[in-house]
Amino acid sequence: MNKISIQIDDINLEVPENSTIMEACDKVGIHIPRLCYHPILSNEGACRICIVEVDGIYNYLPSCSTKVFDGMKIKTNSPEIRQARRDLVELMLDNHPMDCQLCVRNGNCELQALSYKLGVRERLFEGVRKSHELDLSSDSVVRNAEKCIICGQCIRVCANVQGVYNLSQHHRGVNTIVTPAFLSSMENSVCVKCGQCINVCPTAAFTEKDYTEKIWDALNNPDIFVIAQTAPSIRAAIAEGFGHPPGVNGTGQMITALRRLGFDAVFDTNFGADLTIVEESIEFLKRMETGENLPMITSCSPGWIKFLEHFFPELIPNASTCKSPMQMVSTLLKTYYAEKNNLDPKKIFVVGVMPCTAKKFESRRPEHYNVEGGYPYTDAVITTRELIWMIKAYGIDFNHLPKGNFDLPLGFSTGAGDIFGSTGGVMEATLRTCQAKLTGSQNQELEYFDIRNVEGLREASIKIGDKVLNIAIANGLNNAKTILNKVKNKEKEYHILEIMACSGGCVAGGGQPIPDVGEFIYPLDKNMIKLRAKALYDIDENKSIRRAHENPYIEKLYEEYLGTPGGELAYKLLHTHYHPRLPKGI
Repeated sequence: MNKISIQIDDINLEVPENSTIMEACDKVGIHIPRLCYHPILSNEGACRICIVEVDGIYNYLPSCSTKVFDGMKIKTNSPEIRQARRDLVELMLDNHPMDCQLCVRNGNCELQALSYKLGVRERLFEGVRKSHELDLSSDSVVRNAEKCIICGQCIRVCANVQGVYNLSQHHRGVNTIVTPAFLSSMENSVCVKCGQCINVCPTAAFTEKDYTEKIWDALNNPDIFVIAQTAPSIRAAIAEGFGHPPGVNGTGQMITALRRLGFDAVFDTNFGADLTIVEESIEFLKRMETGENLPMITSCSPGWIKFLEHFFPELIPNASTCKSPMQMVSTLLKTYYAEKNNLDPKKIFVVGVMPCTAKKFESRRPEHYNVEGGYPYTDAVITTRELIWMIKAYGIDFNHLPKGNFDLPLGFSTGAGDIFGSTGGVMEATLRTCQAKLTGSQNQELEYFDIRNVEGLREASIKIGDKVLNIAIANGLNNAKTILNKVKNKEKEYHILEIMACSGGCVAGGGQPIPDVGEFIYPLDKNMIKLRAKALYDIDENKSIRRAHENPYIEKLYEEYLGTPGGELAYKLLHTHYHPRLPKGI
């Protein structure tokens, strides 16, 4: 790539000719303030906080969207520039709620941090402020328009990355508001509950629906047996909430912290991941024999499933009927585990600790209720962020906790269960079991490196025995569209597809820790995602059992309770169905 010469604050340097001013400044360690910018989203230039001066140009220019040219001379820190930036932030603050101490983003809010850095110490403008009702309609995502600064990041992530296009700006000027189409509520829209709008929002205009008070009440009720189950990717991210870098394995401390919070038992959603692979592999091999409903599409990502129901309902028969690992574990806790331990399922309270805000929605789906008893199998879902807060609120010193172990039997898992949290992990776990079933040999490869760390989309052909399986892996729903359109248009014959709603998979879910604003690391940062994923693959590599169907407690579960994999009782308890949806989120 050709390079050109420019000058930034009297520093001469060469940069690629297509660079933006912001990119050039980052290269020489000059951090220009920004709010609407995100490296994986299109450049909006909406907030104007990143303005700079360029010799020969009268107006200030937004550095995030202005390309450099040969001989350009840039000033980033003149008194006039600093004052203009501060004026812009002051105007935002003067139309912003004055409730920082009560806000969930207090201490990790980009607007708050920017106000401090720019020296904003008072509110200068009085007058009528915007007033909007809190949108609490969704089971997963809360929208607070009063805290919106119209940066557009939520709109762009919903469109550019997820391909849902649920959000847009309505009205003009001071009355501008970001909402679903026709000023609808979040629930009465095509929102897929993925929570990526929460991850990229610089304030708290989007947050997850809070069920923590319900959980505190259950923990304080001596008549309720409270159980936690934790998803694979939680262990690779929870330590970030206590000062550790991404990719630190916090499994043992997490288990101990949950016990100190008062949970009566702590199980591993990885057990459900292993069980999902056993059931899903049986389902897939049957479809291979009959040729019906191929390609089979994984169904463990609830955001992806809601996307399917809204936008590709004709492909619902292709989705695996297996419940998600969370729902499999919850169902077994209120059937198998309850019977085995003489517990009343109505007095069992199951909490899912998930990286995913869509899991809150999944837990409320009518399909996941016990019809006879009228109770949900999963009573409440909290995100990684919310568990971090609960641990801190309880005064637990996470970093000095001894390492605990999951309870049995639903706490033992193979390495295949751990890698569910990363994109490609479900596919790899499936292939490990399918190759054993198809070849009758346990001595074949365990690692499928070509399908790890997928950035967006990957297709491959995998030879197992005398069969060649055409597979595809997509993360981020815009990438899913590409594959699904190929299926619809019969452009290529696939056998199995893995689709995850979030970029990078569950390790970058809508409920994972948001990087501290002082670190200049963005949510969905590729390196951060890879570090979290590596933690899961390291756990897998160090386990003695790495194929899901070899989990001895799953073998015992079928012997004692479920019968045959894919059999009548297994199908009744571990499988579900989906249905087309109108825009209303019902």
